[in-house]
Amino acid sequence: MPGYVIHLAVAEEYLKKHTNKKENYTEFIEAIIAPDDAEDKSLTHYGKTSSKTNLYEYLKENTVNTSYSKGYFLHLLTDYLFYNHYIKYFSKDIYNDYDILNSYLIPKYNIKIPEKIKNKALFKKGNTKILSKTLVDKIITEISNYDIEDIIMQIKDNPTKWTQYKKI
Repeated sequence: MPGYVIHLAVAEEYLKKHTNKKENYTEFIEAIIAPDDAEDKSLTHYGKTSSKTNLYEYLKENTVNTSYSKGYFLHLLTDYLFYNHYIKYFSKDIYNDYDILNSYLIPKYNIKIPEKIKNKALFKKGNTKILSKTLVDKIITEISNYDIEDIIMQIKDNPTKWTQYKKI
């Protein structure tokens, strides 16, 4: 799963780009971090693991009609796309990359770290091994461009397309 700061950057950019959708900022941000702030992430990601996020299962059990549910869905969408379209391989080095990239992402995307996760947004120096600034910026830009309602319709129309997973 992308780190908290990447999720927050996607949320901030989504809210900027979709100003016609009047969301409750606090609820949206709470929801964007909620799936990862759990002990058993398979339950909060509706799949076998958080890397196997099942958007269709989420939609079978939930309606996406509040700021909270939209933020939660955006989190799951980000995880799904992150693992299936953006990263080529997985290694535990990715967690170190998150900590290295945080000092770049927070000011660039004007991220305010919620009190609840302040101790989880760590900062390290060094070189990243899996993620680059360019790749993370691409991920944030592209995912925040999606219209949640459009993606929901696509998933409902073709659930099989959205439940296929790349082996990483």
